[in-house]
Order: sequence, then structure tokens, then C-alpha cells
Amino acid sequence: MSRTPRYKRRRGARGFIILFLLAAAAAYVAVSYVRDLPSKERIELQYANTNPIVHNGAVTPFGAIIEHGEVKLPLPLVEELLGEDKPIHYEADSGSIIFTTANKVLHLKTDSLTAEMNRKPYSLTIAAELAEELVYLPMGPITELYGVQAEYVPESGVVTVLEAGQAVQKGEVVVEKGTVMRSEPSKKAPITGDLALGAVLRVWDEQDGWYLIQTAGGHTGYVNKLHAKLTSIERVAEAPAEPAYAPWKVLGSKLNMVWEAVYEKKPDPSAIGPMQGVNVVSPTWFELVDGKGTIKGKADPAYVKWAHQQGMQVWALFSNGFEPDQTKEALATVESRFFMIQQLLAFAELYNLQGINIDFENVYTSDKENLVQFVRELTPLLHEQDLVVSIDVTGKSNSEMWSLFLDRAALGKVVDYMMVMAYDEHWASSPKAGSVASLPWTERTISRILEEDGVPPSKLVLSMPLYTRIWTEKPGEDGKVKVSSKAVGMDRVKSIIAEKKLTPVLDEAAGQHYVEYNEDGALNRIWIEDDHSMKARVELVRKYKLAGVATWQRTFQTSSIWKTIDEQLQIRP
Repeated sequence: MSRTPRYKRRRGARGFIILFLLAAAAAYVAVSYVRDLPSKERIELQYANTNPIVHNGAVTPFGAIIEHGEVKLPLPLVEELLGEDKPIHYEADSGSIIFTTANKVLHLKTDSLTAEMNRKPYSLTIAAELAEELVYLPMGPITELYGVQAEYVPESGVVTVLEAGQAVQKGEVVVEKGTVMRSEPSKKAPITGDLALGAVLRVWDEQDGWYLIQTAGGHTGYVNKLHAKLTSIERVAEAPAEPAYAPWKVLGSKLNMVWEAVYEKKPDPSAIGPMQGVNVVSPTWFELVDGKGTIKGKADPAYVKWAHQQGMQVWALFSNGFEPDQTKEALATVESRFFMIQQLLAFAELYNLQGINIDFENVYTSDKENLVQFVRELTPLLHEQDLVVSIDVTGKSNSEMWSLFLDRAALGKVVDYMMVMAYDEHWASSPKAGSVASLPWTERTISRILEEDGVPPSKLVLSMPLYTRIWTEKPGEDGKVKVSSKAVGMDRVKSIIAEKKLTPVLDEAAGQHYVEYNEDGALNRIWIEDDHSMKARVELVRKYKLAGVATWQRTFQTSSIWKTIDEQLQIRP
């Protein structure tokens, strides 16, 4: 009886396994090959808007409006393009739109082809409009003032926005056949279009071997890097150059300004003694009196003539009267803001002024942006009349009405000078006696604005007090000490020291001389403003390379202090 050898049976089983493995391998290779094939799926590009807007290769959420072939862009997109300075301001109630630059103020309204640039007529070819709760702005003034450009392709409806001075990489298709644009940086992504040999592209980005590109038709997508090469750099034109306004300065010296507090009675110039080194006076002549923007004036031509004869400029102070409600109303509309500006321009011309010093205090924090807008609208028009623009700011604190309403960073970019009122560290009704402006507090006040708000030291002016306070501490009926104070000038303090035969001692912590004395059952304390305190503050001006000093106010002075301040300002490193 014959048998099949065992080894033959084993060989048959092994052969079957080998065949199975070979088939599986072939199937895997086939599947892998299919899986590795580029997708041939084609999709048509779809946009949420009729005229989609592309910026830096990305389709924005916004659409443009096209009128007679010209482009209108939505305000939120323009604000994003122009950055945090927000040089375009819209007021819904009146439909007013205000464009500002360093030298120009353009005022237009929705649905109107008439406008004004620096108080002169300005013609528009298409009007701004309000559509679906968005304001759309004509490209003409946007390009003219800020250099932003918009390219519109009628065939595709796509609008591409380019920023002033932007550098854009150009590219070119280098493969004759099979070059396609895909929706994602992957060969498995659907095809959104074909690209011909030599087609010119904008190349916005590179990702995993793919270029994010934009075609001449405005469409965006991805192309394999092997199918395109980088060529030249396209440079968008810079924003139109504007001549920089050069504020008045004393050549080789520092600004040395003093405020002239004018109340009911006009100061008699003939009674004002020499003020060595003072080169600017700022009389408190103009004050806001209602919410419409009406300004009351107390200017005196005789004072201006006297100041000019002394070689001093006159930068008249404009105050809001420290009235928050009327300030809110006056800052709220372009009409009331412009009314204030017109009056200040007229006053400056009538009285031959060289500058305006803005002093707005006790303002609601909610009016912060409107104050900045007022200064943005005011400054170019005053500069056009060759007037220096300065603004007074307090030191930084958490006070809603006296500090937080001031956007020092934004204001510092607009004005010529910023006077830092570095006084009232301890204010009139302070529950605790102390220096009006101790040296360490003064230095912190300066450095915070320089560091936190980025105001250039060449614009910052240290404002110093010529007054001090006599603090009276008296025991109260409840056993607690009651504190009160009154402001006095330098000569009055000298008299008290002489009359009471006091010996001032140096308060090292405050950086000032100090005296105290008992009178009528109360302790009186004075942190003295004198040559020592003034020299120390002017030293800070040199240390931080500030523009100069200002002093509040003239009648608090002692005659010798002007020489002290001037000599300290003249010291060279």
C-alpha cells in the first residue's frame, strides 16, 4: 500500500500560506498606491459675500461694496488694518465720519459726496454708506491719507487689500501640466483650480511643502512647492509722506514755562518782575462754559505784548471748567468739538498766540476716547496755524475722574508736549499730612508715563509746584487727629520761618526741607518748596532727558527761584 510522503503535504500547506501572504502584500500595495494618488475631486470656490475681501492670503469675514467700479470697505476692517490708533472715528447719530492724520482732518457723512479737509471743500466720487448695520468707506480717502490699497477683479468679484509699505512675495508656475490649486496644503484636498505654466502668483505663506498663493483673479489656495518658484518682491507704496510739524523749542535749552492763573482781575504786567530763563507763559484765559462747546475768553492783549517784549511765547490755557457733564456733551459730537476748535483758532489769531495748552480735569472715564478724538481733530488744525499743542495730565492713579480718563499713550502720539502735573501727592483734603510732591513720588510719576505709556521724553514736561501746604493737625472730640490744610506760596513760608525763628531740617524720605510748629493748640507742618526741592526736580529732567519744566503758578513764586531753575536747566552732562 502506497502513501503520500508527509513532507509533501507540509509543502502544500506552506505554499498556500505563501500565496496568501503574496496576495495580501499585493493588495496592500494596491491599496497604498490608490491611497497615495492625488485627489481628483474638484470643487468650486464658494464665498459668503458677493465681493469677498482677501487680506494676507486669507478671506476675511467681510465683503466689499462696489459702486461704479470703485471699492468701499467696511469700517471694522479698515480699523483693523490701521491699528490701535484708530484714526477713523464714526458717529452714528449724525452719520459723521472723521479721518485724522498728523496734519489732516477729513470730515464726511454717509450718503454725501461733499466733505471738508482742513476746513476746505473736498470732493468724493462715491459716498460712504450704512448697509446692514456696517459703515462702508470709499477707498479714495483711505488710500490718499493712509496708503491702504484695494484691488478689485470684476471677473471674480474678489477684492484684495494691501497695506502701505507692505512687501509681498511673488511667484510663478514652473510645471507645464498638472499644476493645480487645492483647498488645503495636501494632495488629498480637493482641486479648486488649474494653474498654467508661467502664471504669476502672490505667495503669502509656506506650509509642509506647499505655498499659500493667490492668483491674478484674486482666488487663494495651495500649490505644491515643486510646481512653483519664488521670483520678485512686490512693494506696496508707502503711506503719503506728511511733513512733520516741528514744535517751537529753545535752541540749545529746555522749555521753561509758567502758568499765569487769571481769575477775575487781570494781572498787571508792569508789576511782574524779571523771570530769568522763563520762555513760555500760559495764562488761564479760556474756559468751556456749556455743552454746546461755547468758550469764554479772558485774554488780554497788553499781557501778550508784554510777554513778547520779554522774548516769551504765549500758550494760552483752555480748561473744561472741571465740569464733567458739560464736558461729556461738548466732546460727544463732531459739531461741538469743531465749534471749540474754531473758537480757539480765532482766539489764537486775534490775540497773536503761539500755542494752546489743554487742561481738562474731572472728566468721566467713559469720555476717554472722545477726549482723544478732540485732540486728534484739534492738533492738525492748530499746527496749520503754526500753534504748539500741549496737554496737562495728572500722575497715574486709580481715580476715575482725575486720572483714568486720560489715555496718555494715545495723547502722547498727537500733542507736541505733555505737561505732567507732578503735584498734589497729598491734596487739599487729604486725611494725612505730607508733601505736595515728594522727590521719590515725582520720579515715579515721570517714569511710569515714560515706561508704561511710551510717551517720548522729548515731549514730556515736568510740572512743578511753587506752592506748598500748611498742614494743621488738631485733636478731635472723638480722640482722632483732624487734619486740614491751606495752600501758600514760597514767600509766605519764608515769612513763617523767620517770624517763628524755625530751623528747617532735611526730610530725606521726601527730598525736601521740613518745619513744624505749635500754634493755638495745633501742630502745623510744612514740607517746603525752595531752592533745594527745585534743584532736585530739575535734576530729574536732566536724568530722563525731558523736554523741560513748567511751574504752577507764577504768583506763588519767590523771585530768586527763577534763577535757580534756569541755572539747573542749563547744566550740561
